[in-house]
Amino acid sequence: MKLSGEYHIPASRQTVWDALNDPDTLQACLPGCEKLEKVSDTEMQATITTKIGPVKATFHGAVTLNDLDPPNSYTLSGEGQGGPAGFASGSASVNLTEADGGTLLKYEVEAKVGGKLAQIGSRLIDSVTKKLSGQFFDALVERLSVESIAENTIENNTGSVAKDLPTAPPISSSKRGIPTPIWVISIIGAVAVLILWAIGIF
Repeated sequence: MKLSGEYHIPASRQTVWDALNDPDTLQACLPGCEKLEKVSDTEMQATITTKIGPVKATFHGAVTLNDLDPPNSYTLSGEGQGGPAGFASGSASVNLTEADGGTLLKYEVEAKVGGKLAQIGSRLIDSVTKKLSGQFFDALVERLSVESIAENTIENNTGSVAKDLPTAPPISSSKRGIPTPIWVISIIGAVAVLILWAIGIF
């Protein structure tokens, strides 16, 4: 079974990265996500409950990242178990690019499913994937918009005070630290892969 999709997020790639690097943000935006945790720099686990047609189940999935090319692309391999509902395994490729003043996320998936999930059919699975993906990205965009408004309000209210304060010297890139790129990438991968977990693909 093959699936693919893309979504444009009206925010800079860095802003999207920062948001997706926050497990609480990701869990809050993923439909049915009950638990999301980082096991290592290249491994993640998640628990998601959802319903696909007549099949409702809680899926436990694990993903490993490979072929890392931050911040451009990477591949993932994973498997998930949904009890009587079925199981799945497969791989995915994810690309993140800047486009039209925002960020474009693209993914392609090849997967094998078994159990009741295999009886549902790829057309319904594809439909549910798109629906859940839309719900996730809509929630993420709304969350980013609220945070942006809050930040602007704080800046406007403290602007006059800030003008009177001495300006701190710029921090060189070597002193800023490297923001755990592998973990950031794994979270971005979760945008595609965990949504696919939610329907039993992973």
